[in-house]
Amino acid sequence: MAAVTLAALLAGCKPENKFQPPPPAEVSVGVPVKQEVAPFEVLTGNTVAFATVDLVARVEGFLTSQNYVDGSEMKKGDQLFGIEQTMYKAKVKEAEAQLDGAKASLAQAEAEFTRQETLLRQNVSAQATYDQAKAKRDNARANVENAEGNLTVAQTNLGYTTVLAPFDGIVSKHLVSVGELVGATTATKLATIVQLDPMYVTFNMSEQDVLQVRQNLKNRRIDVEELSKIPLEIGLMNEEGFPHKGFMNYVSPEIDATTGTILVRGLFSNPTRALIPGFFVRVKVPQGLGPAAALLVPNRVIAEDQAGKYLLTVGKDNVVVQTRVTTGQLLANGLRVISTGLQPDDQVVLNLNGAAIPGAKVVPKVTTIPVTTDSAPAAPTPAAPK
Repeated sequence: MAAVTLAALLAGCKPENKFQPPPPAEVSVGVPVKQEVAPFEVLTGNTVAFATVDLVARVEGFLTSQNYVDGSEMKKGDQLFGIEQTMYKAKVKEAEAQLDGAKASLAQAEAEFTRQETLLRQNVSAQATYDQAKAKRDNARANVENAEGNLTVAQTNLGYTTVLAPFDGIVSKHLVSVGELVGATTATKLATIVQLDPMYVTFNMSEQDVLQVRQNLKNRRIDVEELSKIPLEIGLMNEEGFPHKGFMNYVSPEIDATTGTILVRGLFSNPTRALIPGFFVRVKVPQGLGPAAALLVPNRVIAEDQAGKYLLTVGKDNVVVQTRVTTGQLLANGLRVISTGLQPDDQVVLNLNGAAIPGAKVVPKVTTIPVTTDSAPAAPTPAAPK
């Protein structure tokens, strides 16, 4: 009986089982990357030919020759079409003969006027005779000027019988065959020539984008010379990044009230004809004249809920804090610009395993956010054009 009582007393002396919380989780943290980044946005644009001209027959006649192969590249001044010249050459000769006759009559009238002027000073000739000689001389001068004008018109019409390339470009297929009558009633379209180098790219910026650019420039006005120094980069739909380099060429002086956008145009060199009119392209548009200091974090650590985007950071006493942020552009190296909400010395949680919970204590393990040399913008696929 005593033994049983002793065992019961010993059992009552054992410590009670209590819950022991797990130790704080270890998480990787890193301070934001500080880097100079030029603010930009990616818009959708279209390639447009630098120049497009319809080749027309400006005089009437039968088409006598086509001097190019459809779709070939021609140089400025190359002959593309020929129109029969017989009648127009005859018109030139006729005008030349009329001019020679008018000059001969002028020479005679000037000689007569000189004689009458001398006789009038000697009181040998009457004033009326002098006036008649002067009128004939002036009329002869007018006839010469008229003949010179007729000759210019005839020579111009003769020149129109040869259709030349106005600039270097690709000539489209011919629209009229050799032997057809052209220019009978109106100017007959023969073909079209398109200049592909350089190439325009046009795109539209929203009113909000324009206001943002003005804010970045501190409302500074940009003249035409500075406008040509603003770089633009474009990429085709099947290209990585923005391999084509150019510069801004034109900004419309007014916003389209119906769309709330402003037309912008860039100019790009196109020696290999990689760009043809009508392509849809991605356009990297700078929002300022130069780079600015920015804070970058890996895009993968940015979370979002109904209230917006946020980062998990480790604050005072190693407690995880939910930090609201606004984001900027995404770079090709996977880093995202944080526009507001983040401080340069904030410790950003880099773990994605759920170990970091807002309000919980953690053991921060400081690491360095890796940065590659590629700080170009990412190349998102734009929405399909409407």
